[in-house]
Amino acid sequence: KQKKKNLKTFQRYLEIECWKRDELRDLQPVLQAVGDACKQINRIVQRAQTDDLYGEALGDDGLPLDDTNIQGEVQQQLDVLCNTIMLRCFCGCSNAISCVASEEEDEPRSCADVMNDNAFSVGDYVAVFDPIDGSKNIDSSLPVGTVFGIFRRIPGIPLDDEAHEEAFLQTGDNALVAAGYCLYSATTVLVVTLGSGVNGFTLDPDEGLFLQTHSDIRIPRAGPIYSFNEANFHSYQPGVQKYLDALKEGTSSVGIRSNARYVGALVADVHNVLINGGIYGYPSTDTNKNGKLRLLYESAPMAMIMEQAGGAGSTGTGRILDVMPTEIHQRVPTFLGSIENVFELDEYHQRYRSNKTSGKGGSAVSGGDTTSDENDQ
Repeated sequence: KQKKKNLKTFQRYLEIECWKRDELRDLQPVLQAVGDACKQINRIVQRAQTDDLYGEALGDDGLPLDDTNIQGEVQQQLDVLCNTIMLRCFCGCSNAISCVASEEEDEPRSCADVMNDNAFSVGDYVAVFDPIDGSKNIDSSLPVGTVFGIFRRIPGIPLDDEAHEEAFLQTGDNALVAAGYCLYSATTVLVVTLGSGVNGFTLDPDEGLFLQTHSDIRIPRAGPIYSFNEANFHSYQPGVQKYLDALKEGTSSVGIRSNARYVGALVADVHNVLINGGIYGYPSTDTNKNGKLRLLYESAPMAMIMEQAGGAGSTGTGRILDVMPTEIHQRVPTFLGSIENVFELDEYHQRYRSNKTSGKGGSAVSGGDTTSDENDQ
């Protein structure tokens, strides 16, 4: 019989971290519930073909739903099912979360509404998530993932059975206390930061437990991978085009020969960059001036993870975590990865931006080491 490694469970990790930091204790059951929800989603992803979970979501009459989601995408069965799991995960495990916002829903929802009980609307935190990023990848047996973030609730926002959008409109730098993602691939990996480093946990299929396989993840200062959808190359801004040309020509100041690696699911591509070093990017294009990644559900949580691992998250002109959202589905150009790669990308942006204004704008990583679609990415 194959001998198992003696690894710490995710539950034990949370017990220790939340014991050490009193301000996190209310979030211990929430984060444990996130781990359990990821196990459920993993089972659903694995059974999607055999249990006929592909295709458009159906209404009570058995016909496809008429509505698209807020992103203009036709909702799939998997999207709806995984969204329900994440809603109940955040709202049903304790009363720490007062309201939630999902990439799949038009408006935020109070936990009192989700659970049909006003006792669940009193929490000091709000949660955001993308329940199943890149869901159409499942048709081709390619990786997909879940992304989440937990923010402190803004003081003074009413606690009632209504979800107030302004509760979510704050910068990640000031209010994001925890973030993570779960990658469903050859292995199922849960990566989490509580604001003091990044740790990864692999699902043991025999025991049904997440075990700590990646302690204190540190992204290399520079790396060989670039992950961009180059089908959009001619729609990118000049700075991004010049930067990608430099990577391919070997003239980048990072001094590492670069290789293109692109799956088309945010979680898979970012995880590859986090482990091996390099840069992931979803820039603005001619048709999508702000890119396609959502600030709250995707870019900010991923930027927090990158910064906590010694990397950086940038819009091309500044830190993602400094961006103040004006609405919950706001999109931002997103660059994530090794600090030297992202710094160089920001330099190209400043050098070639169309409105050349000397001395204005700044790099997301200009101060040195600090401590961002779906299927058309």
